[in-house]
Amino acid sequence: METQAIALARNLTKYYSDFWGRKKTLALDGLDLEIKQSGVFGLLGPNGSGKTTLVKLMLGLIFPTSGEISIFGQNPSSPNARSRIGYLPEESSLHKFMSAEETLRFHGQLHGMSRRLIKSRADELLEKLDLHEARKRRVSEYSKGMARRLGLACALVHTPEFLILDEPTSGLDPLGSRKVREMLLHLKKDGTTILMCSHLLSEIESSCDTIAILDHGRLVKSGTVSELLTRMDMLSIVLRDVSSENFEKYRRILESAGAAIETVTHPSMTLEELFMQLIAKGEEKA
Repeated sequence: METQAIALARNLTKYYSDFWGRKKTLALDGLDLEIKQSGVFGLLGPNGSGKTTLVKLMLGLIFPTSGEISIFGQNPSSPNARSRIGYLPEESSLHKFMSAEETLRFHGQLHGMSRRLIKSRADELLEKLDLHEARKRRVSEYSKGMARRLGLACALVHTPEFLILDEPTSGLDPLGSRKVREMLLHLKKDGTTILMCSHLLSEIESSCDTIAILDHGRLVKSGTVSELLTRMDMLSIVLRDVSSENFEKYRRILESAGAAIETVTHPSMTLEELFMQLIAKGEEKA
């Protein structure tokens, strides 16, 4: 059975216009993209590549100039589609005078949740994100990392099916980042689909199942992490008991000496290497 598409863009184009309504800036240029159900999808690209515009289109905050975009097969601005999405923006906007408990209660009420469900969900999230002891403190007293974790809790309070995260570990220390990654792993296992935008390539590489790289509003490359990072033009051979500098030259000698070939695989480049390589090619064409 084919996996359902959570988000689907076909020939998606977005121009930003000037005061007179004239097309001024091309943000997305005929983009085709599909995010399937379950798993973590990484969205990469340099500043100005169209990532933020794509996220705004998914949230129904802006509208395309041409082309189509759908969430759960519906218009992104429809109440049903929006109710199934959780969103953590790059800069969390929290009410400084509220406590964590009050903040989550407020967000839960916006989603029409019952008081009992809000309390249960708030207790669970505050515990998992290590904010339980600070639940009654005002947000104005929170560190940047604590506020970031509370912002993630707000995005999760209504148990969304599709979670959009923009720089989720920004401002977090290594322990906080680890807690967020562990939570994302649990969410993925529970069937939540996650879209992650981040400039930390190592984070995308370790957390995501599938990635897409944008540049100048176009899709440069997409696929699973292993597909994109595997070097098909090279072979890496791991030998047991005997080392070799030149396998082809000494293969027969090694076999006659009793050396056993453990694995023959295609080695990988890092995500950072692939990213820089693709962007450099785009700049050469521009």
